[in-house]
Amino acid sequence: MDKSLYVAMTGARASLQAQATVSHNLANANTAGFKQVLANTSPFPITGEGWNSRVDTIFHDSGFNPRAGSQQVTGNALDVSMGAGNWLAVQGSDGKEAYSRNGSMQLTPNGQLVTSDGHPVLDVRGQPVAVPPFQAIEIGADGTLSIIPQGEGPQTLAEVAQLRVVSADNARLVRGLDGLMRNTTPTQPFAQASGTALHTGVLEGSNVDATGALVQMINLQRQYEMQVKVIKHGDENAQSANSLLRLNG
Repeated sequence: MDKSLYVAMTGARASLQAQATVSHNLANANTAGFKQVLANTSPFPITGEGWNSRVDTIFHDSGFNPRAGSQQVTGNALDVSMGAGNWLAVQGSDGKEAYSRNGSMQLTPNGQLVTSDGHPVLDVRGQPVAVPPFQAIEIGADGTLSIIPQGEGPQTLAEVAQLRVVSADNARLVRGLDGLMRNTTPTQPFAQASGTALHTGVLEGSNVDATGALVQMINLQRQYEMQVKVIKHGDENAQSANSLLRLNG
């Protein structure tokens, strides 16, 4: 009897974990550059003495969906959309280089360039980008950031930094707890993207299909309810069997 209980329990646990993943995706349906988290379950045969008839369920992270999100024209000079396979280098919460497709940037009061979620943007040297006071700013297709200093004319347009935009293999990217991607083999740094690395005045939206995620959430909830019922009935059957044994004893 315990076989059915354990099988149903592992299924219910996997359903709850999958629901958490879908909820995370839904919460980020409007986050610029967010990549849908993929999750899956697989059978896990239980081996040991006797007939191997028990197959439990395990949940595992399947990475992310690399499909590009919709392009939204904003006209903002600090909004950028990375080209296919390109990622913006930012400073992660651990102080190390991390990567994001969130191209919605802004300046702090002290002139530091950060993403909309507060992560400092890095230049090609791996240092946070700081922008002096300006009256006009633009970002080139290769990530070059130029400004016209305050009180100066257009002829004084000067380059102050070049954003680090890397060309990364999706298979070498893993999502951290802070939502940023990291290089799984840091001893092999990603190369600076060449050619048209990004587009200015455009933001890439999330690639989460909100409608599909809601349908998936409903299906997972039904699966979970079914698995809980199996656990309940298995427990009731065990109690009935124990009662019969006591009567026969």
